[in-house]
Amino acid sequence: MKSLPTLSARRDPLASPEHQRATLRALPIAEFGAALAATGAPPLRPARLETFQINVGKLCNQTCRHCHVDAGPDRREVMSRETMEQCLAALDRTPTLRTVDVTGGAPELHPHFRWFVDELRARDLHVIDRCNLTILETPSHRELPAFFAQRRVEVVCSLPHWAKLNSDAQRGDGVYDASIRALRRLNEAGYGDGRSGLRLVLVTNPAGAFLPAGQVSLEREWRRELERRHGVRFDALYTITNMPISRYLEWLQQSGNLEGYMERLVHAFNPRAAEAVMCRSTISVGWDGTLYDCDFNQMLDMRVEVPRPHVRDFDLDALATRTIAIDRHCFGCTAGAGSSCGGAIT
Repeated sequence: MKSLPTLSARRDPLASPEHQRATLRALPIAEFGAALAATGAPPLRPARLETFQINVGKLCNQTCRHCHVDAGPDRREVMSRETMEQCLAALDRTPTLRTVDVTGGAPELHPHFRWFVDELRARDLHVIDRCNLTILETPSHRELPAFFAQRRVEVVCSLPHWAKLNSDAQRGDGVYDASIRALRRLNEAGYGDGRSGLRLVLVTNPAGAFLPAGQVSLEREWRRELERRHGVRFDALYTITNMPISRYLEWLQQSGNLEGYMERLVHAFNPRAAEAVMCRSTISVGWDGTLYDCDFNQMLDMRVEVPRPHVRDFDLDALATRTIAIDRHCFGCTAGAGSSCGGAIT
C-alpha cells in the first residue's frame, strides 16, 4: 500500500479550510440556506442529541484519494489524554447520550485507544469504531477483532467496492486484499453472523463524481458478491456521498469535475433529507476538543455557534438553542437520498 503525502505535508493551499470554503463559494451555484428557504424550511436547528462523535486524530496508515479529513501517516494531530478525559466528563454530565462514535484518521492508532474504549464501555455506552480495515492487518493491531468482540463494539468499516479494481483505485494498491482478510477475521470473531449481536457495517463512497446508487439495492449486491467471492458476511451497507472538501475537492478540481459535481448536488437537493441530517442529532468533537455540528464542519473549521465551543465547557442547554452552521458543502448531505455517517437518510 503506497502512501502519498497529504495536502498538509505538501503545503497545498487546499490544506486550509478557509481556502476550501472560498473555492466552493467561487462557484456559480445556489447557497444552501437559500435552497432551504425556497422549500419553506426554517434554518437548521438541533433535535435531541443522540450521538457524540469523537475524532481522536488525523494519523492514519492510509492516504485515500477521497478522504475529507486529509488523514495520513504524516499527520501528527492526536487527541491528548486530558481531552479524552474531558470527553468522558461531558458524557458523565449527559446521561441521555448513549452512543459514542469514535473516528479519525485511523482511531485505532491512538496510543490510548483501548483505554478509551474500555472507559466508554464501563459507562455502558454503545461504542462505534470507524475502521479502515487495513489497520487490523498491522502486527500491533491484529488482536483488535477479539478486543472489539469482547467489548461488543460496533465496527463500521470503509470498503469502496466489493470488486478489487474499484477499491484499490480509490484507496491504493493492496488495500482490497488486506481489507478482505480483515473482514474474514472479524467474521471469525463473531461479527456479521446476524445472531451474535456483534454488528459489522460496511461503508461505500462512489469512486467518481456522482451520487451513490440506492442503498437497499447495493446492499443486496454486496451481500451476494462478498459471500460468493470471499465468504464474507456483514450486517448492513451504508452509502455515503463524497463531500467536496479536502482531498476529494482536490480530485474534483484536477479532474475538471468540480463545478459539474456541485451542480449535480444542488439539483438533487432533497428537503426531506435536510430534515434528518446528522448535524441535528450529533455533536462532533475535534482532536483538540473543539466542538462542531458535524465531522464535515470540523474539517472546515466551522465551530458550533455557542460562547465556549470546547468539550471542557460542554453545555447541553446552550447547544440545544444554537443555529447549526452551514455552507455550500452541506448540499452533499442533502442530495438524492441524503447522506450521513449512518448512510442514506430517505
